[in-house]
Amino acid sequence: MTPKSIAIAASAALAAILGFSLYEANVFSAGRATADCGGGQVAGGVIGGPFTLVDATGKTVTDADVIKGPTLVYFGYTFCPDVCPLDSARNSDAVDLLAQKGIDVTPVFISIDPNRDTPEVVGAYASNFGGNMIGLTGSEEQVAAASKAYRTYYQLHDDEDPKYYLVDHSTFTYLMFPGNKFADFFDHTDTAETVAARTACYVAAMG
Repeated sequence: MTPKSIAIAASAALAAILGFSLYEANVFSAGRATADCGGGQVAGGVIGGPFTLVDATGKTVTDADVIKGPTLVYFGYTFCPDVCPLDSARNSDAVDLLAQKGIDVTPVFISIDPNRDTPEVVGAYASNFGGNMIGLTGSEEQVAAASKAYRTYYQLHDDEDPKYYLVDHSTFTYLMFPGNKFADFFDHTDTAETVAARTACYVAAMG
């Protein structure tokens, strides 16, 4: 299988796992208001958790420092040739659409390639997608812990050129609220308009 097909297969598998887990959450704890937001997901799912990472200034931050309001969390890497910049641009566009409605949402980019993505690199990358996008990186252990909390997948191609290797990874964006409250996830097929509309619904429903 090619790297791209592996990544797609991994994303599909994770989507199936997420769908089942979130279906259970929907049965046992869904509020009608959030269930009406589309996407079939509900707050209180099994995605997200505490993390400790490093921001663009080199400062150590936690999830509480970063997720202070509605937040779109994405895991990727700056050397990613296709899906990461497209998803990041989509998330930034969605945030702009929400801002036009008076809804403040923060986009976050968490690198899963800490060996190349230093704080300075990830900060510069995030700045390409709007002034309010937060870029985060960390040690391999910190990144792995954050990825585990969000149930994301990534695998380095360590058999390739050490400077130009690629990383297979899942490509979901997670809508989070303070206190590690998970609301919904979006995949690469969702448009900025879709992300903005569903996010606005959850913001209204969760008060």
